[in-house]
Amino acid sequence: MVMQMSYCDKNDYYPVRVIRSSRRSIGIEIRPDCSVYVRAPYKVTNEEIRRFLQEKDSWIRKHLELMEGKREQLSAIEPLSVDEIRELADRALEVIPPKAAHYAELLKVSYGRITIRNQKTRWGSCSSKGNLNFNCLLMLMPDEVIDYVVVHELCHRIEMNHSKEFWALVESVLPDYKNHKKWLKEHDGEFMRRMKYC
Repeated sequence: MVMQMSYCDKNDYYPVRVIRSSRRSIGIEIRPDCSVYVRAPYKVTNEEIRRFLQEKDSWIRKHLELMEGKREQLSAIEPLSVDEIRELADRALEVIPPKAAHYAELLKVSYGRITIRNQKTRWGSCSSKGNLNFNCLLMLMPDEVIDYVVVHELCHRIEMNHSKEFWALVESVLPDYKNHKKWLKEHDGEFMRRMKYC
């Protein structure tokens, strides 16, 4: 069940979307578009949700300000030119294949061809036939993050999912992979934005 709710305080308001489910507790999610979502159990009343929002008001407003600031920063990012993308793709063809060969040996897996793309939504992918695709924007990232994406895709040669077994496999090669995964999530928008007009 989804409903609209506006929480008012300090002479202003922000719209809140409430999603009810069988979960046990109330949670808040601030999305990149600055929308506020409250996830609540079916049994929780609207009045209880309003009280919860009142208690969390300062936290919500703080994170809305941070998210809005991030949106402004992203809007100011200049997209890459066609020539710059070609340069990144050429560099990726030099950097990524040796990494794939190295980590494939550690994982004892094989793979097909490696393709470099200028994608707007994905950092990498692994097909059922074992072909690997990587985003040329990886060349703008720290080396250890590139390693993480390469290992991530190679692990799909064993586990074509994101199960506990998959992540255990990634961790067996990169014990600190969670740091790189977090970094990628936090910086995803600013890099993908550069591919906006390409």
